[in-house]
Amino acid sequence: MTLINDRFLRACLKQSTDRTPIWLMRQAGRYLPEYNATRAKAGSFLALAKNPQLATEVTLQPLDRYPLDAAILFSDILTIPDAMGLGLTFEAGEGPRFSKPLRDEQAVNALRPADLNQLKYVFDAVSEIRKALIQDGKQRVPLIGFSGSPWTLACYMIEGSGSSDFKHTKDMLYQRPDLMKKIMDTNVESVAAYLKAQVDAGAQALMIFDTWGGLLPDGWYQQTSLASMKAVIDLLPRQKDGQQIPVLVFTKGGGIWLEDIAQSGADVIGLDWTASVGKSRKRLLSNKTPLALQGNFDPLALFANPVQIQAEAKRILDELAAAPSLAANLHALDGHVFNLGHGISQFTNPEHVTALVEAVQSHSFTLRNQ
Repeated sequence: MTLINDRFLRACLKQSTDRTPIWLMRQAGRYLPEYNATRAKAGSFLALAKNPQLATEVTLQPLDRYPLDAAILFSDILTIPDAMGLGLTFEAGEGPRFSKPLRDEQAVNALRPADLNQLKYVFDAVSEIRKALIQDGKQRVPLIGFSGSPWTLACYMIEGSGSSDFKHTKDMLYQRPDLMKKIMDTNVESVAAYLKAQVDAGAQALMIFDTWGGLLPDGWYQQTSLASMKAVIDLLPRQKDGQQIPVLVFTKGGGIWLEDIAQSGADVIGLDWTASVGKSRKRLLSNKTPLALQGNFDPLALFANPVQIQAEAKRILDELAAAPSLAANLHALDGHVFNLGHGISQFTNPEHVTALVEAVQSHSFTLRNQ
C-alpha cells in the first residue's frame, strides 16, 4: 500500500524528510470534544477500547482535526495483564485497578502468559484502522502499534493500581528477585507475542512505553527494565512485505541512560522534557550509536498561549538544527520525530495543539531550506 505521507517512517529510519514529522502521545484523548462524545456513546473507557469500530473512530479523530504524520492505535497498556486474568477495571476518578494483584508467591506462580485470543479486539482494531486510513487507494499516514514495557506492566500488576512510589513492586524487586524474574519473563513473552500480532494485523511501527523505568536506580534499570525491553525487541519482526518496521522505546526519566538505551536494538529513542534533543544527538554520535530521536515538548507547555507554544517548539528545533547531523547527506533535523515528552493532558485546549503543529511544520521546513 502506497503511503501518501511517509515522513514518520522515514525519520525513524534516519532518512531525509522535507519537514519534521509530528504526532502526539495520547493524541486521541479527553482533550478532544469528539473523543468525549464517542466515549460517552461507548459507556466506559474499557467498552470504548474493546470495540474495534469505536477504537477506529477515536484513532482517526486527531488526524481529521490536525495534519499529523502518524496514527497510533487507540488502546491501553494494561490490556496484557487483563488478558492474564488479573481482573482489570477503570474506576471514575481513580484510574485502573486489578482485582487480583500479584502480591504473594502463590499468585506469581499461577501467572501465565497473556491469552492472545482475549486480545482479538485489539488486533481487529489494528486491521480496521489500517483500512480506514486508506483514501483513493492510498494510505494517509502510517499506523503505530504499541505496548507497555514488561517492567511498567509489572508495576501495575503487583501494586494492583497506580502508585506514587510502587512500594510493593520495589519490595518484591529487592526481597524476592525470583518472583520478579518470573513476572518479567512472563511479561517479555506476552509483550513480544502481542506486538508481533499487531504487526500481523497491520501495524507499521511499534512503540514500547516504559512509563515507570525512571523509578529504578542506576544498575537496576539496566538489568531489569532495559534488559526486558531488549529481550522483547530481539523477538520482534523488523520487516513485513519488504518494508522495515521501526521500533521506538520511551523510558520516562530515562535521559540519563541514553547510551545504554541505544544498545537495546531499537531504531528510535523517545525523550521526555528533561532531556535535550540537541545534547542527546551529540551524546549518541559520540557513543557511535546514531539512532533517531523522538520528543520532547513539555505537555504542560501547551497551557501557555499560542505565541509562547510556538516559541518553545522553535527553540527545540533550533537547538537540534545546531547539532551535528546523523550523516553527511542528512540535515541536522533529519532523524527526529517531534512529539511531547509524555502524554497530552486532558485539560489541553485543542486550539493550542493547532499552534504547536503549525509551528513545528512551518519552522522545520524553513530551517531545512535556509
